[in-house]
Amino acid sequence: MLVVSVEVSDAVVVVRARTRSGAPATCTGCGELSEWCHSRYVRHLADVAIGGRSAQIDLSVRRLYCENPACPKVTFAEQVPGLTVRYQRRTPLLQHLVEAVGVVLAGRGGARMLRILNVVLSRSTVLSQLMRMPLPASVTPRVLGVDDFALHGDTYGTLLVDAHTRLPVTLWEGRDAEQLSRWLREHPGVEIACRDGSLTYRQGIAAGAPDAVQVSDRFHLWQGLSRRVQEVAAAHRGCLPAALPDPEPAESEPTDEAAAGPVSADTAAGRHAQRLFDAVHALTDTGRTYSAVSRELGLDRRTVRKYARARTWHEVMRRAPRRPSALDPYLDYLQQRWDEGEHSAKTLHQELLGKGYLGHYQRVKMALAPLRRGLPLDGPRERPPSPREAARWIITAAHRHSLQSGQRLRRLLEHCPELHRTHDLVRQFAAMLDTRDARPLPGWLDQLTASGLPSLAGIATALREDQHAVAQGITSPYSSGVNEGRITDVKLQKRIMAGRAGVPLLRRRVVLIAHLRRRYTD
Repeated sequence: MLVVSVEVSDAVVVVRARTRSGAPATCTGCGELSEWCHSRYVRHLADVAIGGRSAQIDLSVRRLYCENPACPKVTFAEQVPGLTVRYQRRTPLLQHLVEAVGVVLAGRGGARMLRILNVVLSRSTVLSQLMRMPLPASVTPRVLGVDDFALHGDTYGTLLVDAHTRLPVTLWEGRDAEQLSRWLREHPGVEIACRDGSLTYRQGIAAGAPDAVQVSDRFHLWQGLSRRVQEVAAAHRGCLPAALPDPEPAESEPTDEAAAGPVSADTAAGRHAQRLFDAVHALTDTGRTYSAVSRELGLDRRTVRKYARARTWHEVMRRAPRRPSALDPYLDYLQQRWDEGEHSAKTLHQELLGKGYLGHYQRVKMALAPLRRGLPLDGPRERPPSPREAARWIITAAHRHSLQSGQRLRRLLEHCPELHRTHDLVRQFAAMLDTRDARPLPGWLDQLTASGLPSLAGIATALREDQHAVAQGITSPYSSGVNEGRITDVKLQKRIMAGRAGVPLLRRRVVLIAHLRRRYTD
């Protein structure tokens, strides 16, 4: 049907083509064939690069009369299938490339990638082509996932995902119940709705799809319980040091100065602390209030309180226990060599390298500093676990504990009955999740209420209000895991567009890129 000639220059490949005369063409208005030629004109079409050169097709096409009297068109231009599209100056192959790059990289990044492919388009053109792409036909999912995500600042959006196909359905700004219920009424057919513990989404689903079974996500249930366990651990912070092993018996009781670490009165920090300690006690011992002392000395009231409550100035200067380091196994050797008369940090560092030490010389030099002031080596001292660490021990299954964390958890539970009770309740809920059995749930909620722990009693009230969805979350194979994965994808698209994409563009990219990936992976 085409007569073709090719002209190649240094930068452009020009293909000149001409449609054959006398061949019937299909009217773009009524679809009937016509051979009655009106005139010809040349269409200049951009195509994908050929051999690293930009490609242009100069196509001579006919304009024909429509021979159908009932057709509203008098004349029409013939189209070449696979090469031309009405009102389009790019070939379908190049148009598909532009759209795919726009979906994956958006405006500015897409324009840069196209320039590498010898297709010069502005970022605005790439975005406009992206916004013209039609969205896939909307099919109401049988299992719907609902979750929120942060758009910017305190503004949130709602994402809907088909839990079966794992493809995003739509998203919008806001997370109120009315928007969700309106969408559900406009798209009937949702049988199961997976969500987190949000009261807003619970009300929206109940109003828009009252017959749908709501499933409270297992991950969010476990996450909410873990936060309450951390609150219990924080409330019993005084019990946390019991997790540490008993200290080894010492030959003699250390003095306050020895326990204080390497800080002495000969240092500037030590002299400053001693002066403040003496000044604060000189005033507070006479009965002056902390506020009056802070005004007179020009100190913060909390600083005055810290010095007033200390028995000696060494307590104020006592440093927090340092973390273990790679030098700890060699501290005994350093002490031995120091006692033998070797005081050169460089020499001792070379000796340690021969014994397998891989650390820097500066660490050895700092470790020897207390010995030069007549103080003992600053060995590693274990610190009590934080409430977060204790909560992590409680919520972790026994077979996943290390030997050390298992021993510390056992000592902690033996010392604190409240944490022991919390541990038992957590393990009961974990057993329900493992066995997918929700029958013990009502009794377990009663135990939470009667535990005497306000944090656990509070979550029991919230779970009891949503007990049916919680039971479905324990027993149902559906969850919000697919939602979390798609929200990660939403965050990626936001970062690609520097967080400046509006909701319509973000919605189009999130939906289209998911279908694009599916097309090239299936």
